[in-house]
Amino acid sequence: MGKTTGFMEYPRQDRAYAPVADRLQHYQEFVIPLSEGDLRQQGARCMDCGIPFCHQGCPVNNLIPDWNDLVYRGDWQRASEVLHATNNFPEFTGRVCPAPCEAACTLNLDDHPVTIKTIECAIVDRAWEEGWLQPLIPAHRTGRRIAVVGSGPAGLACAQQLARVGHKVHVYEKSDRIGGLLRYGIPDFKLEKFHIDRRIAQMHAEGVAFHTQTHVGVDLPVSRLLDDFDALVLAGGAEQPRDLAIPGRDLAGIHFALDFLQPQNRWVAGDRLDLVAAAGKRVVVIGGGDTGSDCIGTANRQGAASVTQLEILPRPPEKEDKALTWPHWPNRLRTSSSHDEGCERRWSVATQAFLDDGQGRVRAIACVQVEWTRDATGAWRMTEVPGSEFKLEADLVFLAMGFIHPVREGLLASLRVELDGRGNVLSVTEGPQAYHTSVPRVFTAGDMRRGQSLVVWAIREGRQCARAVDEYLMGRSDLPR
Repeated sequence: MGKTTGFMEYPRQDRAYAPVADRLQHYQEFVIPLSEGDLRQQGARCMDCGIPFCHQGCPVNNLIPDWNDLVYRGDWQRASEVLHATNNFPEFTGRVCPAPCEAACTLNLDDHPVTIKTIECAIVDRAWEEGWLQPLIPAHRTGRRIAVVGSGPAGLACAQQLARVGHKVHVYEKSDRIGGLLRYGIPDFKLEKFHIDRRIAQMHAEGVAFHTQTHVGVDLPVSRLLDDFDALVLAGGAEQPRDLAIPGRDLAGIHFALDFLQPQNRWVAGDRLDLVAAAGKRVVVIGGGDTGSDCIGTANRQGAASVTQLEILPRPPEKEDKALTWPHWPNRLRTSSSHDEGCERRWSVATQAFLDDGQGRVRAIACVQVEWTRDATGAWRMTEVPGSEFKLEADLVFLAMGFIHPVREGLLASLRVELDGRGNVLSVTEGPQAYHTSVPRVFTAGDMRRGQSLVVWAIREGRQCARAVDEYLMGRSDLPR
C-alpha cells in the first residue's frame, strides 16, 4: 500500500493548530488541514507491512492501507467509498478519536506512525465538499419498524444502517437536538456541530424519523414503543457520573463536568441561558481524561484565572516500552491541545475534603499525595504519603472522573432488563444472541452496554447491533459485521 519506499522518503507530518492566543478567543475548530500534496505524501508513507496491525487497532476495522493508497494515487472519491464501508461517521472520528490505529501502526515502532486520523478526516471533508455523500435510499421497504432510544454515535450508526436496508427507523432523543454527547458533551472547538447536522439531514432523507424532547421511560412509556415497533434498540449511553463523596461535597461551586460543558455547548448553539461561569476564577478539574481536558479548554476560553487538573493515578511515562506494548494501546503521557492552552497538571493526588469559605461556597481543596504499590496478589493498592497533605485554592471545581453506568431510573427500570456486574445492560457481542438484551425484541449497543468508551467503539457497536436486529427481523442480513 502507498509507495513502497514512501516511509523512508517522507517524514511524518500532521495537522497544525492555530496559535493559542488566537484560538482562545472563540469556540470554533482550530486545526489547520494539510494541503493535498502533503496528504498524498502522508498516504504514500503507508508501508507494505504484510500484516496491517492498524486494522486490529481500529475498533471499526477501517480499511486503512486501502484508503491511504487511494489518497496517495489521488483517487479521493474511491477513498471515501472505502472509508465509509466501515465507518458511518468518519468526520466524528477524524476529529475526536484518540487514534488507536496509529498506536498499532508498524511505523509507530520508531514513533513515526502514518497520520491515519488526519488522512481520514481529509477524505470525509473532501467528500462533503465534492457532494459525494448523498443519501442512500433503499430500493425496497421491508415494512418493519424499529425504535432507537438515544441519538449518540451508537444510536445514529444503528439507525442509519437499518434505514439503508429498508426498515422504518424512529430515533428518540430526550434533549432538544439530535446528537447526544457528540452535541452537548464535546465542545465545538473539537467538533463543530454542523458536522452532526449534515448527517442528520442525510439520515432524514434516507427515511429516519427523529423525535426530540422525548424522554422514553419518563415522558413516553416504553410499553408504547414495544407495542408500536417490531424491535427496540437501547443506545442511551452511560450517563451516571462518578461522584466524590467527601466532606464539603455539597458546597456551592462544585459541579459535575457535564453540568459545565452542556450549558456552554447550548450557548454556542444560540441558546441564551445561564452558564457556570469560570471567568476570573481559580478552577480545579478532578479527573485526567478527555472530559477533564474539555473542561480545561472551556474554562480557559471563559477566562479562568488559573486551571489545575488533578489525577489520582501516577504520571505515565513520556514514552512507552514499544517491545512490551506495541501494537496495543499504551499507557503513556498524553497532552491535549487544551493542556497546551494553560493548565497545571498534578499527579498521584487524592482529594480529602472541600473547604468552606464561610458562606457556603468552596474556597479550597484538602489534598494528599498518594503512592501506588502492588500487594502480594499483584493488585495495585493506594496509600497516602505521610506528611504530604496540602491545600489547593479553588473557586470552582469540576468532577470529571468518568461515568459508572447508564441511568437506571425510567427506561431501564420500566423494561426490567438484566444488568451486568458493572450496572450496564447485559448483552454479548458474539453468537446468535449478539446485542440482544434479556427482554425479547429489545437490543442494546454503545456505552449503555459496554460502559463509557470511545465514539469509535459506539459506532462499531451501533453497526453490529443493526446487523443483529436486521437478522432477527428478516432471518438473514446483508449488513456488514
